[in-house]
Amino acid sequence: MSFGNDALPLSTRRQFLIQSAALSAAFFWGTHYVARCAAARSRALSSDEVSEAFAAFARTKHMPSELQAWLSDPAVQRIKPYRIFDNVWQVGVRWVSAYLLKTSDGAILIDTTHEPFADDMIEKIRSAGVKPEEIRFVLMTHGHFDHAGGAERLRKVLPNARFAMSAEGWREADESANATANTTRAWTMMKRRENDMVLKDGDRIRAGDTEVLVLETPAHTWGTLSYVYDVRHGSKTHRAVTIGGQGLNAISGPEQLEAYIQSMKRLGDESLGIDVDLTAHPFSTGLTEKIPAVLAAKPDEPHPLVDRKDYLDRLERLADGAKKALEAMRKAA
Repeated sequence: MSFGNDALPLSTRRQFLIQSAALSAAFFWGTHYVARCAAARSRALSSDEVSEAFAAFARTKHMPSELQAWLSDPAVQRIKPYRIFDNVWQVGVRWVSAYLLKTSDGAILIDTTHEPFADDMIEKIRSAGVKPEEIRFVLMTHGHFDHAGGAERLRKVLPNARFAMSAEGWREADESANATANTTRAWTMMKRRENDMVLKDGDRIRAGDTEVLVLETPAHTWGTLSYVYDVRHGSKTHRAVTIGGQGLNAISGPEQLEAYIQSMKRLGDESLGIDVDLTAHPFSTGLTEKIPAVLAAKPDEPHPLVDRKDYLDRLERLADGAKKALEAMRKAA
């Protein structure tokens, strides 16, 4: 999850995981939760409003009621799938992305979102012209509920898919899910099978004409991965990245903040050639408001999401936020 750019107070690793799992599940809508929130009517929130509300949540650990209603409204969260680039579809929900990469030999899915939207995602994948059995890889960015929570369901309906994450990501997912056991907010993480994958820095996932570069980018969590791949628009090819969350709500100490800063620096390296930021959370880059422009983009015109300067500026802002959090943490110590 990415709640904002302010670190929560330090806690032990175990306490943090329990808090993280509880906060994750607290605003997801099992039937028990919907019943309690039936009276809450959500309104359309802009990306700026959502970002500000998450930042407030990270500071206070109290979720604003308006944000809670927005997150817990399935009607708001369910969005139609749409093609972002010629070879990439967005098949996630309003607040958390899942990207479908179509290749010349099957497809690759990045992130799983969470329940109750896994079955919705299957229909979105079909509407993009891909059959569930054509999914070859499911690449998860990290082990938080909103990115890996749909894996348990998806593994049952994607018979040929290999699920993949970093070793630490798998561990984080198991521990985060286990922390919610025997609660009304419980979620289940799929068990890794023999043919599933433990990814490490520099790995390359290949399907047909598509290759995805795996980068270990410890930041939002220690197990966070980022995926770099080509996207096509008309006759042009660009380099995109999906970064596994950039919020500071899951920071366990100064060492992680230092790693966060280095990861943001690495992601901006010119050698990677990234000029498209396909964010894990649409509100963090204003992607939601850009959907009409994306859908209207013509093959012979500039694509509205191709903007290396904007991408680098955002990395710099995120690194600056981490530096400030690190300074405050050191002073408090």
